Amino acid sequence: MRIINFIIILYISLGSVFANEAESIMNEANQLYQNEQYEEAIVKYNSILESEFESVALYYNLGNSYYRSAQIGFAILNYERGLKLDPSNEDLQYNLAIVKARAVDKIKEVPKLFIVEWWELLISSLPTTMWQIIVLLFYLLLLGSITLYFVTNSGITQRLTIFSSLVGLTGAIFFAIILFAHVQRERATDFGVLTTYTISAKQSPNESSDDLFVIHEGLKFAVQEEFGEWYKIKLSDGKVGWLPKKSLELI
Repeated sequence: MRIINFIIILYISLGSVFANEAESIMNEANQLYQNEQYEEAIVKYNSILESEFESVALYYNLGNSYYRSAQIGFAILNYERGLKLDPSNEDLQYNLAIVKARAVDKIKEVPKLFIVEWWELLISSLPTTMWQIIVLLFYLLLLGSITLYFVTNSGITQRLTIFSSLVGLTGAIFFAIILFAHVQRERATDFGVLTTYTISAKQSPNESSDDLFVIHEGLKFAVQEEFGEWYKIKLSDGKVGWLPKKSLELI
């Protein structure tokens, strides 16, 4: 038992040390950004990510630094990574829209059915943790209502607990379905951003293959398949091709 307690205390202490160190580096990077030393700030911000620390603020600041240093692809990449942690963040959404307006490619998406578009918007509106919390709250409401039903002698209270049990059961099932769909969507589809200025997508995963279409820095696409040093990508308009891994970054 003492060994377990020691390990827990050590883990918490190390986490606190790393968090303080990350905060210190973050402050240094922010100061460099304020001094318009964007390249130096980028190095500092990335050093935090290399320590496996991430946050919405970190991706936001890193995206701003890349934007100021005219690296549109990496700016979009980091705004997208921030939105993956917090899909509703208005600052990230606003800056992403500004940077995308400067990107060369303006590709129209293939029209989707309204119900499909609504469903995708719903399941991507919150991060996984929030959906888990919502499911847990409805599940606790269900358990609490069932427990109260059996311990109370009041008819009115029992009728209310029946209603709240139905609400808890319905909510738990509905949001569990959303959580499952959200997790499956995250696992099934990777997205990438082109960080090379311009490149031709290939028909097959080799340099001698025929060119299919040209895309430019900052374009976001779905990554469908991996083969050696190549990724098979799909654009929002349905076009499919192969790109070398070194030309892009996964979100």
